[in-house]
Amino acid sequence: MAHDHSPGSLPEGEGSVALFLSSSRARLVLTGEIDVALRGEISEAMDEALEASLPIEIDTRGVTFMDSSGVSMLARLSARAPDRLQLIDPPELVRFLLDLTRIGQLVDVVEADPGFPFDPDPDPGVPAGGVDRAAD
Repeated sequence: MAHDHSPGSLPEGEGSVALFLSSSRARLVLTGEIDVALRGEISEAMDEALEASLPIEIDTRGVTFMDSSGVSMLARLSARAPDRLQLIDPPELVRFLLDLTRIGQLVDVVEADPGFPFDPDPDPGVPAGGVDRAAD
């Protein structure tokens, strides 16, 4: 399942959350405006990622805005994740928030996307390609 996560693909004022799972890691993709309107979708995606008990990476390259609920999500997830979170090349806005809140000390920033390993024979219990949680 392919998703367009470029910032220009969402109407202004909207954000989206997508979770992709493989046998080796989970990737949470945040795009657009990450705010309280996405609280339920982010919480559900976080719970699924944690349930998988895999290393978690967060792709925030397409984030255009993040309020305190997004920052809170990063803090909660970093406290509950089995390994240190990896943030893939976060934009300046997200880097600023990581520094301001000191959450940057709890996560690893990866400057280049390592790619995501879609398994050739996915587990039947895991949705192929991931679960998309776009805001309405």
